[in-house]
Amino acid sequence: MRWQTTAVLAAILIALGAFYYVYEVRLGPEREKTEGRKGRVFTVESADVTEVEIKRPDSVVKLKREGDGWQILEPVKARGDRGPIDETVTSVVTARMDREIESAPTALGDFGLDKPAAEVTLRLKDGKQLGLVLGAKSPTGVWVYAREAGKPAVFVVGDPVLRDTTRPLADFRDKAVLAFDQKDVTALEIITRDDTIAVEQADGRWKLTRPRALPADGDTLRDFLEKLRAARVKEFVAEAPRSLEPFGLDRPVTVSIHTGRDKDRATKTLLFGRGDAGKKGVYAMRAGESAVVVIPDETWAAVPKNVAVLRDKTVVEVERDKVTRLEIESPKGAVTLAQENGRWKITAPEALPADQVEAGAVLFKLRELRAQAFLSEDAAGVPRYLAKPTVRVTISEQGAPAPRTLLLAPSPERRGGAPTAYAGLAGRGPVVLVDGKVLEELGRSVDDLRDRVLLSGLEPKDIKRMRVRAGGQTVVVERSGDVDWKLVEGGRGSAKAATVDNLLYALRALKWKSIATSTGDEPARYGLDAPTLEVTLLKADGAELAALLVGKRDGERAWVKLKATPAIYAVDAKQLGEPPKVPDDFKG
Repeated sequence: MRWQTTAVLAAILIALGAFYYVYEVRLGPEREKTEGRKGRVFTVESADVTEVEIKRPDSVVKLKREGDGWQILEPVKARGDRGPIDETVTSVVTARMDREIESAPTALGDFGLDKPAAEVTLRLKDGKQLGLVLGAKSPTGVWVYAREAGKPAVFVVGDPVLRDTTRPLADFRDKAVLAFDQKDVTALEIITRDDTIAVEQADGRWKLTRPRALPADGDTLRDFLEKLRAARVKEFVAEAPRSLEPFGLDRPVTVSIHTGRDKDRATKTLLFGRGDAGKKGVYAMRAGESAVVVIPDETWAAVPKNVAVLRDKTVVEVERDKVTRLEIESPKGAVTLAQENGRWKITAPEALPADQVEAGAVLFKLRELRAQAFLSEDAAGVPRYLAKPTVRVTISEQGAPAPRTLLLAPSPERRGGAPTAYAGLAGRGPVVLVDGKVLEELGRSVDDLRDRVLLSGLEPKDIKRMRVRAGGQTVVVERSGDVDWKLVEGGRGSAKAATVDNLLYALRALKWKSIATSTGDEPARYGLDAPTLEVTLLKADGAELAALLVGKRDGERAWVKLKATPAIYAVDAKQLGEPPKVPDDFKG
């Protein structure tokens, strides 16, 4: 190809690229905007509108944009609900003229435009004004007769324009009971008819400052603040009523939310009046506003009305990672747990491996223990209620000056039909009522807390051979590859991998429920003089790793023992599953 031809083609490509860039990239958005405006009554955008006035036969609504939101100026002064107002503004500025009906009508009454259903005036950023007058609906009800303010021509627009501009005033009002961001709240004050309750937040923790200094329940506070933030007005009842007494707002319960600190501190206050069963709500007012509203019953129910609701109900503060030792004394005996490198072990009355789940559950129950009622504020109540504790739990923590001991004893009181217990820290208090189940949950025995896995450390993937005896028959299987097994005794060929793996995993999960005898006496009583099943785990060279003998089954129980130790255990028969048929169940 000659260089002149190449140069011409290159020039054409450059020209096409430039045209595409200018036409599609630079002018495309504006062209799309122009296309989108075709047929519209107005060519402005919603963001250009700063004020809206809607005249209706019974009222005038004036709205003004403030920052990201709206303010209602008439017929009341109140915060606007951005969603419905933005929808209405958008509906007007994007209204499309479907067709012109008359360019110079002689009788506006024919179209309902002599007494308009709504006259909308929009004020724009540049100071200009636009107006749309809406009359009656067309016979089909799909269209509405309309004209631009100051112009004679009558045309039709979609019915949604009339629907949006004739919304009830309540639709335009902000229905958030109190607008705030929970993360910004630094303090809360509740003034009831009997008391003043104040809480403050410092370093991420809440504390009561009135009527007395106490730790506060952060979860209860966060739950209340979230419910208050999410609450919505059910009904606007009255504007600046002559008297607040009919609504119970002459002597209200006051809730003030404080955000920020020092010079940035701001306060929003809500006044609660009496309840109205018929409306399923409570009368309320926002401080600084004159409107009486109805808010949901559940919002009032969530208000903490006394110190007992707001104070921290944690019985004993425990940091899981710092606990080094737990000593438990109960009617089941004494047991000591020690934690090292995140794992628990039993150190007394004898050294035993601990069940990590059960030991961790004790610590969890301690941390989650909550007071149902406070019986004394300090240690003064300990001799009265906890002179003879049923359960004692002593907690040692890294870096703590001394261990702390939690005392527990049954209480004669019932709450909600359930038993309760007394609880308190020895020498400190306070003494509180707690759920009575804690006596059983914390009063654990050695057998409750020890590791009950019969074959501890068993990993099925590490087993190379297994011998199974049952019904006078024996089968030996050997691993061939990662997932396959083969028969080496009691048959030849591949073995059924599912049967072998199911048995191995059942053995790994097998835990004993109780020790029938630690000495192995009377094996015939448990069917272990003639086991119904014997499973032996072998190394690749045939050396024995472990052997489990299974004796009688009695309903949900079965008795088993390890061949190498004398103890006989009761286990859940369902954990063992149905005894395999040897050798048939193992043949591939």
